[in-house]
Amino acid sequence: MFEKAAILFLYCETPVHAGTGTSLSIVDLPIQRERITGLPIVQASSLKGVLRAEVERLKGKQIAETLFGPETQRASDYAGCVSPHDARLLLFPIRSLVGIFAWATCPLVLERFKREAKAAGFQIDWQVPKPNNSQQALVACDDTIVAEGKVVLEEFAFEAKKKPEAEQIANWLKDHAFPQSDEYKTFCEWLPKRFVILPDDAFRDFTQLATEVIARIRLKPETKTVAEGALWSEEHLPSETLLYAPIFISKPLAPNANQLGLTDSNAVLRKLSGLQLDRLQIGGDETVGRGIVKVRFVRPEDAQKS
Repeated sequence: MFEKAAILFLYCETPVHAGTGTSLSIVDLPIQRERITGLPIVQASSLKGVLRAEVERLKGKQIAETLFGPETQRASDYAGCVSPHDARLLLFPIRSLVGIFAWATCPLVLERFKREAKAAGFQIDWQVPKPNNSQQALVACDDTIVAEGKVVLEEFAFEAKKKPEAEQIANWLKDHAFPQSDEYKTFCEWLPKRFVILPDDAFRDFTQLATEVIARIRLKPETKTVAEGALWSEEHLPSETLLYAPIFISKPLAPNANQLGLTDSNAVLRKLSGLQLDRLQIGGDETVGRGIVKVRFVRPEDAQKS
């Protein structure tokens, strides 16, 4: 059973393709999605592999194996003590008639985040408001993305209603979830102005129909023309998407954990926090600049201080 926990927030700076490898749709390479809700995710195994590689790069193989377990051929020796969960969607950017774009979410997503944050030890004092009907959108600010009382996202119009609860949630995310480095100061200021809570069904539809689909080709080296059968399409989470992944920590089981100073779950949590992770590359297309995410690692005590 886990003893400590934190949340890893992932802000997509470039489109992110965490793919499934198979397709039943018109997109050749779709992104990973939850089976029940259809919402995009990054599976825990993908996230764990990225974190493991980064810890090994920064602190060496011994610490990486103590935290995440030994390599496959020695997997039966002991289990790792750091357990990342799936990275789930929290905010999804959608093109807006005014204000360029909005950061959208929905009651289902917020309630699930609140539940998981509380399980990780966070104190969440805001309540999740719900639109009254399928044509209403709740906003934190009624000027930037609102035109004549409407929020128009893609080609769909919603009646805008300003709610203090929406403003409270937007400010909490600005302070606790968004990156806090200097280059994100303006983005933090933008969040309450562009924050919108949509009905669940509408939000699900946007996450299925408003992702970024990119066409890829492979050229023949000798002619620089498209190789036969070498045209395909890939689905990506768009830039400015915000994901979150709970990370649970138990007592280290590696035989050399004490020698490495990882005596208990508190020491492991301090080690992870001390890494001061900045950016990671997640998913495919690394060589064409995809999958870059800005990272924020937040412990429950960090959220209480700010």
